[in-house]
Amino acid sequence: MNTSLKLKISALIFIIALSVVTIIPSFYSSTPDWWKKYMAPEGLRLGLDLQGGMHLVLKVNLDKAEEDSLELAANELKDLLKEQGISAVRTKSDTGVVLFTLPNSGAVDTVNRVVKDSFPEINIKVDAKEGSFPKITVTLKSSEIDFIRTHAVEQSLEIIRNRIDQFGVAEPVIIRQGEAEIVVQLPGVDPKRALKLLGETAQLEFKNVADAAGINIGLLAEESRTAGQWDGTWSNREEVAKLNRALQNRLPENTKIYIEKDTDSKTGKEIIRPILLNQQIMMTGEMVKNAQVRISNQFNEPYVSIDFTSKGGRVFAKLTEENVGKRMAIVLDDVVRSAPVIREKILGGSAQISGSFTHEDAADLAIVLRVGALPAPVDIIQNMTVGASLGQDSINKGMTSGLFGALIVLGFMAIYYRLSGLIANTALILNILFLFTGLAVLNATLTLPGIAGIILSIGMAVDANVLIFERMREEYTLGKSVKSSVDGGFGKAFWTIVDSQVTTLITAMALFMFGTGPIKGFAITLSLGIVFNLFTALFCSRLIFDTFYSFRALKKLSFMQFVKKPNLDFMRIRNITFGISGVLVAIGLFAFIQISRGNANMGVDFSGGSLLQYKATADFTMDEVRTVFGANDLKHANLQEVEGEHRLIVKIKSSEEKIGDLSEQITSILNTNMAEKGFVLEGQSEIGSSVSAVLRNKAIQAIFISLIGVIIYLAMRFDIR
Repeated sequence: MNTSLKLKISALIFIIALSVVTIIPSFYSSTPDWWKKYMAPEGLRLGLDLQGGMHLVLKVNLDKAEEDSLELAANELKDLLKEQGISAVRTKSDTGVVLFTLPNSGAVDTVNRVVKDSFPEINIKVDAKEGSFPKITVTLKSSEIDFIRTHAVEQSLEIIRNRIDQFGVAEPVIIRQGEAEIVVQLPGVDPKRALKLLGETAQLEFKNVADAAGINIGLLAEESRTAGQWDGTWSNREEVAKLNRALQNRLPENTKIYIEKDTDSKTGKEIIRPILLNQQIMMTGEMVKNAQVRISNQFNEPYVSIDFTSKGGRVFAKLTEENVGKRMAIVLDDVVRSAPVIREKILGGSAQISGSFTHEDAADLAIVLRVGALPAPVDIIQNMTVGASLGQDSINKGMTSGLFGALIVLGFMAIYYRLSGLIANTALILNILFLFTGLAVLNATLTLPGIAGIILSIGMAVDANVLIFERMREEYTLGKSVKSSVDGGFGKAFWTIVDSQVTTLITAMALFMFGTGPIKGFAITLSLGIVFNLFTALFCSRLIFDTFYSFRALKKLSFMQFVKKPNLDFMRIRNITFGISGVLVAIGLFAFIQISRGNANMGVDFSGGSLLQYKATADFTMDEVRTVFGANDLKHANLQEVEGEHRLIVKIKSSEEKIGDLSEQITSILNTNMAEKGFVLEGQSEIGSSVSAVLRNKAIQAIFISLIGVIIYLAMRFDIR
């Protein structure tokens, strides 16, 4: 055995040992903490379909979305009137209405013209009484209100989906429920951090600090607390809102009390203090292009660096130029994160948000700023823990069938290819070990699409070994020696294997880059599988052959062969094969058109349907429920158990039935077949598809890009060849 072979064997043994040590914490929970710390600490995670997770119901505050849109339009109108030389003074008004007082009756025509040209979404009503300043009432048009309320939920859905995607949660379930609710299911995450990430509106605003000369906010707040107008809790936003309402006649016009958060540099404790800000929004987070976490050189603390768009950079430069010497507050979700004094005009189109941040807080803030603010606040109205959507019975059956299939493949390879087949089986086992190790190191979440990627990569690994062995058989049949046959088999199959694996890898990379959710999960496992396929087929298998040969244990190559001399004249039957191919292509195109037109039999993930929530009076198992549903032609219903609460969640495609009829049917089935469990329907609602139009479009985009990539690769390869 030469030195090179010894080094290769040693390297492979080291990689195998390292993989085993790394993967153990994922399957053995009692591993010591020091072991987990250095070897994939989070390990391999399971998805919702395999282990369950958080079940949240979020409600979008549509009234606030409507109010914010009116506020933005009113501020823009005021600015445009100011450019026209008209000073419109805003006065207090009811919710849903903005009231301006004009300096003279001559300004009314200008207001009408500006609104007609620039504000098609608002209505104005003029009140010009003789002897008094004219007043205009601004409201949103009913069509605009309908648009805002409809799109606020849809926009919130996509923003939440993007936040979760950047947060690193693989394959969550995110669906619309009813008019203003969003259902989110997350596998294996930190609940507190997830709740904060989802609930944060991330409305970034820049406002000027008001001149509070002669105003003692602390004294006014204490007087209001004594009078019972608020409870004195600065950290409670609702209580601060009560304080603002109580003091609205004692504060300067168009100002409001906010809270400012800071950290004591000595004790590290959070400091909350009141601060008075002007109500006018100088700039919003819509002009933010990017946000990244940075570490301060001075204090070694994390902060968030934000880069503005080109327009945002110009606005920020003008804003700082006009307010030199004044304090500008950076407000995030009604909390002042910092309020520095502007020393000079700031160019470069960037700013920073500092404050009491941990690295995780700063990272999450950067995520929500990059993705964008929610169009309206969301409230978490339900928080539960649900079991695996597949059910333990289905998981066990899947594992059994997978193991059975693997044994059949291993057995076939051993019987048909003899010793070479055993070598291929060894390489295949190493492939699976390396693949799961890679997933554990990446902290990937294993779900059904991911398992599909693993199975596909295993099939490709077997195919690679078959190509090598058939080439070896051809070489050996020509009378070459064992060593020459092995060398020839690996050498002649090399580029065929590389081409097949790389073209698939191009597709997987396109799916990962442009896909989201389940598409990414599939792409990750498939990509890792391809990389390890090449390693095990071309390196590990060859190394085992060389080792056997060096010990003189490989004296001949023995294979089974069902057909000794295959002699199929493909050109003679080309018309038949062309015809079959043409029919299959036509069927595929027809199916694609039908799917794009929505005529396919889509499941609840694609078409939406109904969500029913039941409460039982006694314990039940998912095996029992699944059996009952299967016996009543409801096998495709998505069933989940709420752990520890005797609750059952049913998601099912509605088809042409009304939701009421469907719920009555399912309730009747449960109470007829499982009467002793006492199922009672707690709630029902319509839900949208978990695979949104945006996600579908990204998937189609990824497919087309991957096709282009494969064509380019093949053109280059065959041109070089």
